[in-house]
Amino acid sequence: MTSRSFAVHLNGAPQQLQGEETLPLLQALRDCGLTGTRFGCGAAQCGACHVLVDGVSLPACDTPLWAVEGKQLLTVEGLGTPAALHPLQQAFLDEQAAQCGYCLSGILITASALLARQPQPSEDQVRQALDGHLCRCGSHNRMVRAVLRAAAVMAAAGNPA
Repeated sequence: MTSRSFAVHLNGAPQQLQGEETLPLLQALRDCGLTGTRFGCGAAQCGACHVLVDGVSLPACDTPLWAVEGKQLLTVEGLGTPAALHPLQQAFLDEQAAQCGYCLSGILITASALLARQPQPSEDQVRQALDGHLCRCGSHNRMVRAVLRAAAVMAAAGNPA
């Protein structure tokens, strides 16, 4: 196979990702300098590598480049900025929901997808959405509280995800 360019819309801007058709999206993102998306298991089982593809949280470790051509991609780098954190990022800080942080980028991405489709989720809905994400630090309860806090803040601001 030969390397080629794949046109995507990445974190709000047009981008060309380079690689073979079967190159995992995770590797292409890291090759272009976006290192927030983590490699965890490499088998789409841990959630560390999740990114949004047209609003759906997907594992980037087993999503080939050909499958994202022409699509909208959002990584954790596109959620907010250091000067203007996304409400989820602020809530995770406020709830002290991160320990080592390795799983956090995938969890934030999946939580943002949940809030986009369900702006006021129940605790059970949050737990179900995050069920496929492994956190070896045991921070899941704080993460659930953080997602619920972000939902409340966003609703109060009139800002659905």
